[in-house]
Formats: sequence, structure tokens, C-alpha cells
Amino acid sequence: MTMARFERVGDVIHEAGRETRPGMNVPARILADEVLLAQIRGDRSVEQLLDVATLPGLVGAVVGMPDMHEGYGFPVGGVAATAPPDGVISPGGIGFDINCGVRLLASHLGRSDVPDVERVLHELMRSIPAGYGRGGRLELTIEQLDRVLEGGAPEIVRAFDLGLPRDLERIEGGGRLAGASASAVSERAKRRGCDQLGTLGGGNHFLEIQRVQAIFDANAARAFGLSLDQITVLIHTGSRGLGHQVCTDYVRRMDAALERYGITLPDRQLACAPLSSPEGRDYFAGMAAAANFAFANREVLTHRARQVFAAATSDGRLDLVYDVAHNVAKLEEHLGRRLCVHRKGATRAFGPGSADLPEAYRAVGQPVLIPGSMGTASFVLVGLGASELSFASACHGAGRAMSRTASKRMVRGGELRKELAARGIVVRCPSNAELAEEAPTAYKDVERVVEVCERAGVARKVARLVPLGVLKG
Repeated sequence: MTMARFERVGDVIHEAGRETRPGMNVPARILADEVLLAQIRGDRSVEQLLDVATLPGLVGAVVGMPDMHEGYGFPVGGVAATAPPDGVISPGGIGFDINCGVRLLASHLGRSDVPDVERVLHELMRSIPAGYGRGGRLELTIEQLDRVLEGGAPEIVRAFDLGLPRDLERIEGGGRLAGASASAVSERAKRRGCDQLGTLGGGNHFLEIQRVQAIFDANAARAFGLSLDQITVLIHTGSRGLGHQVCTDYVRRMDAALERYGITLPDRQLACAPLSSPEGRDYFAGMAAAANFAFANREVLTHRARQVFAAATSDGRLDLVYDVAHNVAKLEEHLGRRLCVHRKGATRAFGPGSADLPEAYRAVGQPVLIPGSMGTASFVLVGLGASELSFASACHGAGRAMSRTASKRMVRGGELRKELAARGIVVRCPSNAELAEEAPTAYKDVERVVEVCERAGVARKVARLVPLGVLKG
């Protein structure tokens, strides 16, 4: 019934006006074709998107990406922008895994140069802890952690000599969000994070050895350093337990402050506060600190991957193509205003000419990294800068088509492991149960999701990457 209120206003663009539900402040927009719309209708994500449209201080429209599915408060795959100072910031619009993101590394090797993928994956597994709650080889003091929270990836490179200085220009925001404050992160969050740099975590996080199977945009691929049959490494993880605790802390604090600011919500999971309020300022500072921790985490993982490739292959060079966040709020210029853009399960997709991009990419646009589900292709896209349509945002992956619980009921992890091996994909995962949660059948079709992004005009395909070996969290 709710979807019936959406009108098709473009090839794959659907909108519901403010009159769709009492209290909506802006329209709601969904980017999807008919097949994806049918899947999106299968959970509460459309209802959640309409709920998001009731938040104070919104600008433009709230947007659902083609990989949208139900989340905490906001749907995963949701984008919303609010105007400072009175517009709100909502932890549910960023998510519990703050700055969960994707990093792509390009090797100088072809497929024939890595005949034993299983050996390389085995060494990666020995070097990189994976699984819920797992700590790593790098344990920081609180003082060191505070510097990482405020300094991000640049601090890891400078103070710990992990990673390379040239990496920094190819990380979104230079690997450091401004406005971060370690004092806005609770002691409990710090205790959870002090030994988790250089770890994957659990759930859908992974490190994948891949091969470039197809090039769609030769000019952009050349700029990004990608070529046919090249070996690449994709890393997908975030801020681990530290970011989860930051979100938990501020959801509780903002929920307790709603009445003080006269904010009424259709769902308390949308707990929020004005950007200019003490709660809003503190959350932004804590969120930015957790995002910096995630950038630092992926930089340490890159260092570990380079060590393994140097020891296990004929050429250990791994060049950073790009690193993008997909659970974060950022202050950006859109529609002629400075806005706070919430992206939850959505990727920034700036177009050509953006001053925020590395000089090498400025003429073509921003790399947009879209991981597939385990066993399916991933994609590199290039952003087209669709500010008016999506606040220059694109999808972040395939998007779940069924819950983890449902997937475990339908799939046996051991059988899936054998099936992937028969297709030439080596998998390392701590448990068969966690493997079953992330089965390809639990996700939407990434090829279709990417096609919708291209048809909508938010990003364009550059390359398809297929998995050879997967280290799962």
C-alpha cells in the first residue's frame, strides 16, 4: 500500500510527496527498477524511509538506493541531508558500524602470476584476525588511541610507520574527518577499540583477492590504474566495537533529550538532536573520531596485505586505488548550501572537477567501490556528481535480500564452502554459521543494483572484479 503512493518520475526514479504521510517535511525518493522494488517491498525499508522524511531540518528529498533494506531507524541504503544549525543529526542515519567502508588495492600482477591463491589467502588469514570481538597484533595505549581518533590514517602512517604517505591522498577526506574529538568518545568505547586496529571483525566484513574480469570505461580505468586480468585486493570493514559503542552511547543520550528540543518521532530509533546542540556537537565529534579509527584500521590492514604479498608473490606492490566510507555524516556543499549529509549504506559519488578528489582523478570523477556478495562480482564505478538527485551519493553494495537468520535456515555453511571451492573460489571463515549468513542468495543481484545506479545517472561502470579468494569476518 505504501509503495502505491510512489510515482515513477524517471527511468528508475520513484517519488512520494510530502502529503504521503502526516509529518513528512520533504519528499521520499527511491532509485530502483521493478525487480528491486519488489524486493524492497519485502521488509520495512520503505516505511523507514518515509519516517526519515519527518526529521526536522531536512533539505531536498530523502533517498533510498537500489540496495536499500531494513535497518535501525534509517533503512540501510538511505541518504538524507539536513541544514545546520537547526537541522538534526541522527546516529541511526549513520549506523552502528561508523565508517564501515571499502578500500581497493591494485597489484602489479596478472592472474598467471599468482597460481597459488590458497597460499596467499592462508598467509593473509595468519596475519589478519577475523571474527567478532577479535583483537589484533597492535594494542594502543589510551594516549595513542586518542591521537588516532583525532588524526586518522595520517597518524597511523606518521607515528606507527604503517602504510605509506602516498596512500593518504587516495582516501576519502585524506583519511581524516575534521571536527573529531577523542573526548567525545566514551572510555568504554576506547576499551573496546584499543586492540582492534588491523582486524576485520565479523558479519559481512571481508578481505578478497580478485581479478579484473571486464573494463567498461577505459579512460577511467586507466586513471584508476586498473587493467584486464589484474590482481586486486578489496577490503571491507569499519570502526569495529569502538564505533558500535559510540553509536550506542549517543542513541541513548539523544533519546533522553528529544523532549527538551520538542522533537516528536514516529520511531525512537531515529533519535536525533539539532546539529548546534550539545548532543549534536558531541555526537558529530565522536562520530568523526570513530570514522578516523576506521580509516586507520583499513590503513593497517593494507600494510598487513602488502607484507603478505611481498612474501608470497613475485611482486609485493599494492597501490591504493581509493578508500570510501559508506556509514558516515559529512558537511558538504549541495544545492547551494552547506548541508550535513547522512549516508547509511551509501557511497559518496562526486563527479569530475570536484576539488575534493585527488588530482589524478579530478578529470574523470571519484572511484565508487561496490562490493558484491561473497562469490559474486564486485564493481568499480565512477561518480557523476548527482547533487540534486542523491546529494552525489550511490549505492554501497548488493544489499540484503533476506535476514541473516533466514539465510542460516536456508543455507548450510559447509555445503556453501564446497560449492564456492568448485567454482575456484577459496574461502576462509571462522565458522560455517557465519559463512551461511553471508551466502550470495541472501543478497540482491549486484549487477542489477549497479545497472540502476548507472541508469539513474549517479555513477557509471568502470570495471568488474571477480573473487578468487575470500577471507571472511
